[in-house]
Amino acid sequence: MIATSTTAVTDSLIQITHRRFVNAFLVREDDGFTLLDTTLGGGGDQLLEAARGAGGAIRRIALTHGHGDHVGSLDALKGRLGSEVEVLMPELDARIHAGEQVVAGKLPGSWPRIETVPDTRIKGGDRVGSLEVIDSPGHTPGHVAFLDPRDRTLIAGDVFTSVGGVAVSSHFHLRFPFAAMATWDKPRDVESARALAALDPALLVVGHGPPTRDPGRAIDDALRRAGA
Repeated sequence: MIATSTTAVTDSLIQITHRRFVNAFLVREDDGFTLLDTTLGGGGDQLLEAARGAGGAIRRIALTHGHGDHVGSLDALKGRLGSEVEVLMPELDARIHAGEQVVAGKLPGSWPRIETVPDTRIKGGDRVGSLEVIDSPGHTPGHVAFLDPRDRTLIAGDVFTSVGGVAVSSHFHLRFPFAAMATWDKPRDVESARALAALDPALLVVGHGPPTRDPGRAIDDALRRAGA
């Protein structure tokens, strides 16, 4: 069994950590759960088990971006859940996975082949259940974050990491260097980090690392280190 841990962060948010450093999240809705990201390949059974253990079914899968450590178990989950689940992916990253050349040059990070075609392409201003979609490009061309207005939880994907402290993913952080290595456009990533900071979240959760409560000061420090 691949090491996976499940943590109830709030009454409406569950963090599932795969192989100790890759996170996905279950957001509780009236009809079940929205799953945000799918971790690496091989994580599907653990994600389904986490939802069952929390008393609900996964009704939709929304992705912050298209890197392999976030879409890795998408095909397996879609294969298990079929038409019961809606798949939502950011517009530009969906186009990249469809084979389009949407930006110049080779994209960093892992872009595995996936068979699942998203039902819906999302962008800033859309809603996914209770969540507001926030454009936050830079780490990837189409990266989005999600804000839960019910308690101002920010699910920031890979705009920030929190392994060894909150950091902007553009900034090379010795405790977790992989995020900077996989970031496509570092200046845009910093701009997105500033925009997410302006949302004044009460709780920050990210693709890599633990939750951060009352994250304002930690985010400000991360922006300073990133040169913002």
